[in-house]
Amino acid sequence: MSAAEAVGCRETGIAAAQTPGVFLTILTGKYLLPTPRSIVIVKLSAIGDVLHGVPVAVALKRAFPGVAVGWVAEGRAADVLAGHPAVDRIFRVPRGWLKQPRAVWALRRDLVAFAPDVAIDLQGLLKSAVATWLSGAPIRIGHARPEAREYAWLASTHPIKATAAHVVERNCQLLTALGVRESRPQFAMPHWPASRAAVQKWLEPLRLPGPPVLINPGAGWLSKIWPEERFAAVAAGLHRRTGERAIIVWGGPSEQAAASRIAAAASGAALVAPATTLEELGELCRLSRLFISSDTGPLHLAAAVETPCVGLMGPVPAERNGPYGAHHTVVEPPASLRPQWPDRKTDTRAMAGIGVDQVLTAAEALLTWARTAA
Repeated sequence: MSAAEAVGCRETGIAAAQTPGVFLTILTGKYLLPTPRSIVIVKLSAIGDVLHGVPVAVALKRAFPGVAVGWVAEGRAADVLAGHPAVDRIFRVPRGWLKQPRAVWALRRDLVAFAPDVAIDLQGLLKSAVATWLSGAPIRIGHARPEAREYAWLASTHPIKATAAHVVERNCQLLTALGVRESRPQFAMPHWPASRAAVQKWLEPLRLPGPPVLINPGAGWLSKIWPEERFAAVAAGLHRRTGERAIIVWGGPSEQAAASRIAAAASGAALVAPATTLEELGELCRLSRLFISSDTGPLHLAAAVETPCVGLMGPVPAERNGPYGAHHTVVEPPASLRPQWPDRKTDTRAMAGIGVDQVLTAAEALLTWARTAA
């Protein structure tokens, strides 16, 4: 009998363990505790991947209303969790922390003080497995192989083989070990009032006729970069067809330079946004009517705050990594151009197979919907 079958369940979009004193007994046959008092999630990076794990925290809070939820994340990726009502404690570690004995010891100390009953490894890599083990949690849930790599499954007392297509739903499937079945994953992202005020102060002098269209040309993998001249053609095409003037967002010096080149090539149809924090970008997305981007963190942030998105999905299929939620659309290359999984970070043919007209058609359709829904 599975843990989900052994404990009492209820249906509210979530099926949750309800029987005190059963949940850890069922899972270990040893510990007799009430429903979990504290749970730590381990998803270290990157920004988009951390966002894909947020519905797990939301589901835990819905299933176990009194539980304290912690999260281990690296560097800037932790910023997207700031102020989230489903995350009570963020354990921020520096990039490369596993090679820094002091950082490892500090994480161990802080996790032991948090005393989680359960640790959930959403990442399935060596570094996340180490963080999961350092937590001291008696119940450690993670992905089974082959999704878990680098022997990460060895740190899990309960490796789960997820079967859903999309990574958001695959993450939520790990909760079945706790008797939780999430049928409506939600991001429930917080609002950042100070960041919204800063964005509005920048937007006001522009006197735009309505909510802007955002274009994000950057990406973490070379294989997810769409050619700059095509982004410029999309901006120019939207301006010509709809009167929209796009705002190009960016992160880091190389992306800023690319944004400037795209704006120049678009001949007045686009302008470059100032530097933004992740919270400011999130609020800028909320104030916008459309977000156009390849598969990268800002795309998933826009989707999480419910801005309609056009996702340019090259090396990784949309059914796995596309913008999650309603009112998004994706543009994909012919299947013959999609690389084998081991080559997904280096093979650039897939993105080259996405045409300007395809993106313009998808963007116009969403803009039409947005105007009708407003």
